[in-house]
Amino acid sequence: MVAGYGGSFETAFRDSVLPAFEKSCGCEVTYIPGSSTDTVAKLKAQRANPQIDVALVDDGPQAQALEAGLLASIDTKVVPVDHVVKIARMENDSGVGFGLTATGIAYNPEWFEDHGIPKPTTWEDLANPKLRDKLVLPSITNTYGVGLLVGASKANGGSEKDIDPGLTAVKKIAKNAATFDTTADVSNYFLQGQAAASVWGVSRTSTLAEKDFPIEFVYPEDGAIGLVTTANVVKKAPHEELAQKFVAHLLEPSVQRALAKATYDGSVVQGVKEDPALKNKVVSTDKVDSLLKLDWKTINKNRSAWTDKWNKQVESK
Repeated sequence: MVAGYGGSFETAFRDSVLPAFEKSCGCEVTYIPGSSTDTVAKLKAQRANPQIDVALVDDGPQAQALEAGLLASIDTKVVPVDHVVKIARMENDSGVGFGLTATGIAYNPEWFEDHGIPKPTTWEDLANPKLRDKLVLPSITNTYGVGLLVGASKANGGSEKDIDPGLTAVKKIAKNAATFDTTADVSNYFLQGQAAASVWGVSRTSTLAEKDFPIEFVYPEDGAIGLVTTANVVKKAPHEELAQKFVAHLLEPSVQRALAKATYDGSVVQGVKEDPALKNKVVSTDKVDSLLKLDWKTINKNRSAWTDKWNKQVESK
């Protein structure tokens, strides 16, 4: 049993990933869709009697599952983790990344040109007064908001362990905010003309661009944030051997290419040939090393306190 993302990801997964594995193992995979937080909640509820073999979750919830003792170690003799880029390696090989995207700046180039505003290249550029009420910022309650806060902090000499420089920087940016989005999907704000810029993911930006909307993604010079989709074998999984083989299957070059095409998640395996048609739509190999890896252990420990500060200092403008 595999628990993972729903929606378009589930469709792509059922079409492009599961059939080949089921054929090779002579087995049938049950897929349970849900958000990362939902999947981790299921793991906690089933702790005494696990039903799920493999959990596909974002790297933030993955750190929570690891802290809770819900994950088994990856068998490195079965899963080729040494071929995986550094940002997709999990602590003590508690899991492994199988897809990669980035948080950066999404903007409407036509609107920027019409208003005489240069293309944004840094987080600080979002504080340009000409963007007043045309900027949609993510709430601290979603991962894009966390990425903005940490990215702004590191751009100003801070880090996950010293977040105040980030709060100061985001407070300046927030003066331009028309609203703070909690859904992680700001496409309607762009389509309806409410947003000219936002903090968003490259894969979601690419999805909107497919609809012929004028939108581009920028990797901020002071650091875009890497977001990793992880595959994890559940501790005491009922089919652990098959679970390890399934995780290895996700790292097959053919699967990596199929997922990149269907979900716009970049490959995490070194040497996988990129599809020229996906250029600028996924995290390319030349961008991987520049991505900032979030310290989710520190973030999860301090997130409640950060949320309180954010609400008082940023959204209370």
